[in-house]
Amino acid sequence: MRTYTRIASVLTGLTLALGGAAFIAPAAHADVTACINQVERELHGGEAPDSVRMACYVGLTGDHAHCVSGLTAGGVTNGTAVSACKVAPD
Repeated sequence: MRTYTRIASVLTGLTLALGGAAFIAPAAHADVTACINQVERELHGGEAPDSVRMACYVGLTGDHAHCVSGLTAGGVTNGTAVSACKVAPD
């Protein structure tokens, strides 16, 4: 196989791999954002602290129980925590 052909193959593979990652990343971000927005509605426009952001990220991984406990430990009501954690992995 010629060097030129190998380089072209590697560059094509990298382009496809990075392009796929670009399509996946925004979807994950939107899920965490939906969770954070749910909590911020309860805070009546206040910005969510880092503990809320971390709990929402945990919810994104599918660990609903730790997401809820993280949010309630941060001062979020149980009802809001449950609903926010439900939207995180969607």
